[in-house]
Amino acid sequence: MERVCFILQVKKDRLAEYRERHRAVWPEMLEALRETGWTNYSLFLREDGLLVGYLETPDFEAARRGMASREVNQRWQRQMADFFELDGEHADRSMKRLDEVFHLD
Repeated sequence: MERVCFILQVKKDRLAEYRERHRAVWPEMLEALRETGWTNYSLFLREDGLLVGYLETPDFEAARRGMASREVNQRWQRQMADFFELDGEHADRSMKRLDEVFHLD
């Protein structure tokens, strides 16, 4: 099982709405995440907009490809794109993965 941690940057003026959107993630989006192998998935948001994501999956690249092929993910990414400081990519393609340097177990 891969443990994956990534970062993105949410625009400071969109933090409240970003939090609100994640209180009501579409059921079909949640289902797609589960079906494509995104388990123990969490997002953490700092007040300056730093977003830290964590998940566990058997194969992260396969999980990303699986989500990229889902129509619900394409809709979600279009609606969420303006929340992030991005270089022309959707957030799901702009994640900056962090290297794991320690794990207790």
